[in-house]
Amino acid sequence: MNTFFSADYIVPVTSKAIKNGVVEITGDGVIEGVYPPDHPSLLGRTINRRKGMIVPGFVNTHCHLELSHMAGVIPRRTGLVSFLQQVISTRTADEDQIQKAMKAADRQLYDNGVVAVGDHANTGISARVKTRSKIHYHTFVEVLGFEPEVAAQKLAEARETALLFKSATSITAHAPYSVSKELFRLLNEEAIQSNGRLSVHNQESEEENRLFRYKAGQFLDFYRSLGRDISGFKAQARNSLQTFMSYLSPETPVLLVHNTYTSSKDIFFIERQGRNVSWCFCPNANLYIEGVLPKVRNFVTYRHPITLGTDSLASNDRLCVLSELKTLHKHFPELLFGETIKWATLNGAQFLGVAEKFGSLETGKAPGLNLLTHTNGLGITSDTEVVRLI
Repeated sequence: MNTFFSADYIVPVTSKAIKNGVVEITGDGVIEGVYPPDHPSLLGRTINRRKGMIVPGFVNTHCHLELSHMAGVIPRRTGLVSFLQQVISTRTADEDQIQKAMKAADRQLYDNGVVAVGDHANTGISARVKTRSKIHYHTFVEVLGFEPEVAAQKLAEARETALLFKSATSITAHAPYSVSKELFRLLNEEAIQSNGRLSVHNQESEEENRLFRYKAGQFLDFYRSLGRDISGFKAQARNSLQTFMSYLSPETPVLLVHNTYTSSKDIFFIERQGRNVSWCFCPNANLYIEGVLPKVRNFVTYRHPITLGTDSLASNDRLCVLSELKTLHKHFPELLFGETIKWATLNGAQFLGVAEKFGSLETGKAPGLNLLTHTNGLGITSDTEVVRLI
């Protein structure tokens, strides 16, 4: 039997919001129709009416499920380099503990209205949780290898890890400071051959730019502590983004994640080259690690899509896309919810290649339904919460 949900506003995302609109859903969660309140199809129907806005299920394009057991372990605002050092030194734990934490994190994502996730993984430990999950996962198997001579070996190891996952996978670079240009080029070839996509941590710290511009800063001490030889690395006299993107083909789909210290010149560099890029903001993680947010205003005037992520529980209190939206609207009150809801839904679904099912309220899709409560017309407030309807 079909169910009819109504709210103060239905927000299809791909079309204008409908005041007092109605969404018809089959028992399998497929949308049969999205109607204005006076549509003939609603005559004699029992309508499940709610206060607030009904929006599609959220799409979280950046997460690290396998770090869920590290919730609350690392102090806030240590800076990225110190954060990385602490992740490396404290991430090892009993496998049962890790599995239990990932299962709870997956449930948290689901309860917070997330229907699809782009998740970074260094191992296959999250495969079992993802196989059993109600959420669609696209796993980005993350490669690290700053020394040129290990590039082929690191790619081969990542291919083996990717085979452990039953759902969609891509092999991707971790970050510019952890991947050699030789490995970047191999990953680009892999993406082209597999029709895949890359998801790369980008400019999460100004130290990353200092490394690439001057071969200076905290990352030099970081490499020494790991026993890494970077004598072959040369200063580039330009930011990291402008350096590593030159190793990738313009048509390769790339999600650039964090972008906390991405400059206007960097953004214009991407625009000028016509790159197939989407930007991902993880504002609560940025505040947790560096205490700084990206200059969001600089991004919205350009054509490249924006998506949202939560990062991991090692750098966030909640795996909740609505919380990310609330942080953005608090710090950038000029943003319109009619635009940012695309960042939280459709844009992410398009990047992950699942927009035929998720991301908008359209007939034939099964995107999930979220009710946003305590709203202000077509805007969210500090009191807004998410209730998963489907």
